[in-house]
Amino acid sequence: MLFLFGFVKVFSLLVLVQKMEISSYYAGRRWNLESHRNVQYEGTDFALLVDIEKKVKDYLGFNNSVIKAFLDLSRARLDIQRTQVWSVVTLTVHTRPWNIPEWTGLKFAGFKWETVKYVPQRDRPIPFVLPGIQKAEDEAESGEVPTGG
Repeated sequence: MLFLFGFVKVFSLLVLVQKMEISSYYAGRRWNLESHRNVQYEGTDFALLVDIEKKVKDYLGFNNSVIKAFLDLSRARLDIQRTQVWSVVTLTVHTRPWNIPEWTGLKFAGFKWETVKYVPQRDRPIPFVLPGIQKAEDEAESGEVPTGG
C-alpha cells in the first residue's frame, strides 16, 4: 500500500511540473499581450501581475483544498523582470515535506520547482529569414533564372 501511495505521489508531482510549464506559458503570453511597454504606464501593470498570479495559482490547485493537501503545496510566486529585449517570467512553487505517518523515521525534504520563460517585448516578433533563401524564393516567383554570379 505504501508503494502505491508513493507511486501516485511521484506521478502527481510530474503532473504538477507539466501544469507549471503550461501556466508559465500562459502567464508569459498574457503578460506579453496586456502589459505596457511605455514606462509611463508600467505602474498600472501591478494589478495585471496580481491577476495573472491568481489565475496561475488556481490552475495549479492552490484553491482546491484536496489537491493542495495531496501535493503538499505551500506557496507559489510569479516574478516578471523586464529587460530591454525580453521579459523574464519565473514561476516558483514550493511544497511542504512529505509526512508519511507509518514511517516516522523517514524524512523527506520539501521541493522547490521553478520554470523560467523568456517572453519577447515586441508585440509581433519579426520572422527570421536567411537572406540567401529569401533571394532564391524571390527569383523563383519572378521567373528569373539565377545566373550563378
